[in-house]
Amino acid sequence: MSFRCAAASLARDEPALGTASTVRAFLLVENAGPWGVEALRDARLPEPVKDALRTRAARTGVRVLLIRRHRGGPTGTSPRVFAAYADAADPWMETTTVESPEALLDLDLAALGRGDRPGLTPTAAPVFCVCTHGRHDTCCAELGRPTANALARSHPEHTWDVSHIGGDRFAANVLVLPDGLYYGRVPAADAPRLAARHLDGHLDLDLLRGRSAFGFPVQVAEVAARRAADETRLRAVRLVSATRAGPDTSVVLDVAGRAYDVLVRRAEDVKEQQLTCKARRTNPVPTFEVVHVRPA
Repeated sequence: MSFRCAAASLARDEPALGTASTVRAFLLVENAGPWGVEALRDARLPEPVKDALRTRAARTGVRVLLIRRHRGGPTGTSPRVFAAYADAADPWMETTTVESPEALLDLDLAALGRGDRPGLTPTAAPVFCVCTHGRHDTCCAELGRPTANALARSHPEHTWDVSHIGGDRFAANVLVLPDGLYYGRVPAADAPRLAARHLDGHLDLDLLRGRSAFGFPVQVAEVAARRAADETRLRAVRLVSATRAGPDTSVVLDVAGRAYDVLVRRAEDVKEQQLTCKARRTNPVPTFEVVHVRPA
């Protein structure tokens, strides 16, 4: 069998925690596909629209992702759009439909990138985005599609297939917005339970890769503090401070009203690995160790 990045990651016992993409502003655009290797570049959209979206996304720091219903076509004649800001303390999301691809260029990506609401319709319902982007990485198809299928059956209104979100080797990957929660290695059998727990206001610490509003060491620290406090409630943790000194990051978190001091250390002997199925070169894989976690 040809190389599979997810199997290789499991074989070397690579931790998934502390690997969530560090993004706060997301724009989800419904597009039935097919999706090419680079979804937005290769999507069946007018070239001027794609070019403008890529340029504006790069300028504003907004991550533009394509979504579609699992095994289904468009939800209507007007594609759905979500604008989400994954603030750690106060995430929010707005939605609308657009009558034409050109109408996407009327969306205020600059406001979204700043964390300001672009003026769409607020929505309180989260979305579960499962990466099934097989043209980008084989593991996302082989492992993501069964998980997407399970979620689409258990939570059809909340579930979307999504284009590449990062961390192919942790497939199946699930991105929950607006909270910016990245879950990895989510088996199809566990996906409905994960979604149900989220809707009940709780995290799954065993599958969590991290919160996208935080840097990698803080992602690790949040889970360490939650485990120490036996706390899984979604809104129970607030970042107080994070101070980096060399390989060490000292993090103070408020967990349900109690401060925790967590020291996270980045390993000095960073090894290089092939991180995706199609990668033609190796890349460094940082790892983190929790030195201590204690009430402050």
